[in-house]
Amino acid sequence: MFLLELNIETRVIIGISAMVLLFFSFLILFISSQRKKLQYHKKLQSMHNKQQQILSEQNVLLEKRVRERTMELSKQKEALQNTLTDLKATQLHLVQREKMASLGELTAGIAHEIQNPLNFVNNFAEVSAELLQELHNTIFLKLPKEDQQEANEIYAHVIQNLGKISHHGKRADSIVKGMLQHSRVSSGQKEFTDINELADEYLRLSYHGIRAKDKSFNATMHTDFAPDIPKLSIIPQEIGRVLLNLYNNAFYSVTEKFKRHPQINYEPAIFVSTESADRRVIIRIKDNGLGIPENVLQKIFQPFFTTKPTGQGTGLGLSLSYDIIKAHGGELKVDTIDGQGAEFIIYLPV
Repeated sequence: MFLLELNIETRVIIGISAMVLLFFSFLILFISSQRKKLQYHKKLQSMHNKQQQILSEQNVLLEKRVRERTMELSKQKEALQNTLTDLKATQLHLVQREKMASLGELTAGIAHEIQNPLNFVNNFAEVSAELLQELHNTIFLKLPKEDQQEANEIYAHVIQNLGKISHHGKRADSIVKGMLQHSRVSSGQKEFTDINELADEYLRLSYHGIRAKDKSFNATMHTDFAPDIPKLSIIPQEIGRVLLNLYNNAFYSVTEKFKRHPQINYEPAIFVSTESADRRVIIRIKDNGLGIPENVLQKIFQPFFTTKPTGQGTGLGLSLSYDIIKAHGGELKVDTIDGQGAEFIIYLPV
């Protein structure tokens, strides 16, 4: 009986032990499985992190290459844009020179054709006046007293007519010479020139030239030359001609205002300045003279148009100046108030 009970207890214990052992076996297997899963997930996470790091590095590298390529393309675009701008400017310059050359040939041909008969008119007007003077001093004195008065009247009329012929002939001669100067294609070479020195030199030249003709003339000259102006590749003789034309016009304007309004407290003045901006050199020539009326402002750069009285201007100075500045790739503009003065502005590319 005891043995039977023992065997039963033993069996129970053995069964429980087996169950415990089996439980722990399953527990160990479960823990091992979970550990393997955890290690697997860690490994996956590590691989994922490495892939993310590699992707991040590749993205950084790719962004860097994109930036470098973008900068390179931007530089190429800018270079191409500058080249295109230069080509357009060169094309415009060549077209302008070709137009000027064609117009110059036509104008020169017409001017030369006019020059020959005009010389005959001027020469024969002077010779006729001299012969008539000799005739008056010799033959007229031998006429009867009653005929001398009528002869003197006729002589006076003829001399007056010859004087008008000579005056207008000389004016026509100056116009023809202006046309020839306007049509002449410059063969001068461009030189790197100090525009401040050129502007100052021609200002003094214009002033002293006018003073030589009219000792009573006087005007105050104000200059403001920027010291940082780069030297320009220009034909100095042509730009000098432009400056001289503009200075002469300014001095004429202030002189006329002084003559027309002697009662006002007026001091004739010319202002000349230079500056550099946006890859251009800007030259300003300003006066406090008569200004330009609004109704003729659009015509001032047309050939043969002038606001000066008959015989005092050919109307070619501003037209010639405009063409020279255009041929240099620049601009010539005007800002004016009628009765208060005018300002001509020259833009030349650096």
